[in-house]
Amino acid sequence: MKIELHPIGYVRSPYRERGDAPRQGRLSDTVSEIVVDPAYEEGLFRVGEKAHLFVLCWFDRADRGRLRVTPPKNPVEHGVFATRSPDRPNPVSISVVDLLGIEGRILSVRGLDALDGTPVIDIKPFAPDIDVPGGDEKKGEE
Repeated sequence: MKIELHPIGYVRSPYRERGDAPRQGRLSDTVSEIVVDPAYEEGLFRVGEKAHLFVLCWFDRADRGRLRVTPPKNPVEHGVFATRSPDRPNPVSISVVDLLGIEGRILSVRGLDALDGTPVIDIKPFAPDIDVPGGDEKKGEE
């Protein structure tokens, strides 16, 4: 099976190196931009009506060979699939961002932890009625 991803744009961010980015984007008030490729601009139709978006990025500077990590708030080693570590076999990130504005094909967002130049692979609307679990979460989430 062959899987192909085509970036739809890239991130403009003040974060240049991994140590610059916050542990989680939602913990920061930093504003970033998502620059959508002109070929996909039509796909932004009515995105400006949304308050929050899911942004999926390809963390191109991640370590794809790591399968175990130690989360910052839990000093016990975990498999990468039990964490939000950027280091993983397929470094797809998912962030919920606040949409602050849109001008043409540039989205201003808050809550993104991606480094400058990170490829964006998709944008989806956040819908609280279906995207917020109903209280059955397990304890100890990172």
